Amino acid sequence: MSEAKATLTYARIAPRKVNIVADLIRGKDIDLAVGILNNTPKKASPLLAKLVNSAAANAENNNGMDRAKLYVSAVYVNPGPIMKRMQPVSKGRGYRIDKRTSHITVVVSEKA
Repeated sequence: MSEAKATLTYARIAPRKVNIVADLIRGKDIDLAVGILNNTPKKASPLLAKLVNSAAANAENNNGMDRAKLYVSAVYVNPGPIMKRMQPVSKGRGYRIDKRTSHITVVVSEKA
């Protein structure tokens, strides 16, 4: 079974926020997944929609698959490097703020 994938690395959004949206499209058809993402009011939605479309285009152009038979076979989100920042607080202290990044991968496959 052939598959195609698209990745986004160093996305400036926390992985746990992306996972919420990724769970909505895992296992769905391509057109249904894009429709769900276009109507989901989360910051990760446009990122994932672009990735799903890119993976579908990779499948069509590089592997010769039929877009009508494609579905999202896997979506996984891994943490990227964390940017550490300081927030000044009282008495001369500094609290650390972690700005998390994500590596997102979308894999599409063809239905049998």
